[in-house]
Amino acid sequence: MFIHFTSKRTAYRLTGYAGELGVQGEGMPAWGDQLRRSPAHAGRLRPWERFTIGLVLALIAAIVVALSISDVQTHPPGPPVKQKSTPAVERFALGGGPGSALLTAPGSIPFPSAPQENERLTAALSSVRRHHTGTFAAGVIDAATGAVAVFHGGRLFHTASIVKVDILATLLLQHQRARTPLSQRQRTLAAEMIENSDNLAASDLWDAIGRAGGLRKANHKLGLRHTTPGEGAYWGLTSTTVDDQLRLLADLTLRNSPLSARSRSYELGLMRHVAADQAWGVTAAATPGTRSAVKNGWLPDGSYTTWVINSIGVIHDDGHEILVAVLSKDQPSESAGIAQAEAAARAVVSAIIHGRPAAPPRGRHAYRAASVGGPRARVPLSSPG
Repeated sequence: MFIHFTSKRTAYRLTGYAGELGVQGEGMPAWGDQLRRSPAHAGRLRPWERFTIGLVLALIAAIVVALSISDVQTHPPGPPVKQKSTPAVERFALGGGPGSALLTAPGSIPFPSAPQENERLTAALSSVRRHHTGTFAAGVIDAATGAVAVFHGGRLFHTASIVKVDILATLLLQHQRARTPLSQRQRTLAAEMIENSDNLAASDLWDAIGRAGGLRKANHKLGLRHTTPGEGAYWGLTSTTVDDQLRLLADLTLRNSPLSARSRSYELGLMRHVAADQAWGVTAAATPGTRSAVKNGWLPDGSYTTWVINSIGVIHDDGHEILVAVLSKDQPSESAGIAQAEAAARAVVSAIIHGRPAAPPRGRHAYRAASVGGPRARVPLSSPG
């Protein structure tokens, strides 16, 4: 079809339209002096364009100001924090004495060395050492004053059943980390293990925590640096020290413990309800009528000629909360070891609170150290515990 372009204006309209479509205007004449469209925003802006741009800029500025104000209001300077006073025992560190070392490793509860207290304790134990057989170590913490004293705090002993306290603390730590409660079966086993010193229950929970590996990992968190778990199924052959047992008791009583308040209350509650025939040992130093938390351990050697007798617990005397640990070995009989544990507990508590030797035992505490094969003053259980 033949098209005749009658004017330059018509030609501009056609070529301009084709350019906006992005195609070459086929058959369009090339006008050397054709008119060009001005750029879309060349020259002065139209009034409505100026209004739109101004409105957008104003909105952006308002948003920036609002965000700045919000940031200031959501982060106000906090009020000064009032420092709470810390109980004396939480400021102290377990220390010296024969065979004892200052333990301040991360995760442990610190107690300071107190040589004068250790000397007083050693003097108070002189009669116990003179009139009783076997090898023993003892330690005490007065939670009311922070006083700490130990006698051979670094000497190693097999735990026998006192390790059951450590096993339960490990189980509680593991469940804290997993944020899960103990199962009903675990709670039943825990009660049997602590209150009745049931060995089958202990073996089940020993397996549940991962045996030696689980106990070792938890003890690092609890600050027990000198406790070596028993190998395989032999949890009763775990070795420990008085220093570590005092730390474990502190983990059960102090606020800055890795154990939560609920875990501490739960375990101490079980220890306060041990069977009547197992409420011996450190409870001998408690004020009559007070409720003590205690766990004992007793274990004959392979030939049944000597015994390991241990007692740890939290007692109350003269209004003081006292943490006590007495460990012993090479005892000629079970009753001899029990008598020594109770005599040592009375001596260390009296020395730390009253600064004087304990009065001679009377009444239910007057147990005679029996010789091998002789009558036993007190037999908690016929089997090792």
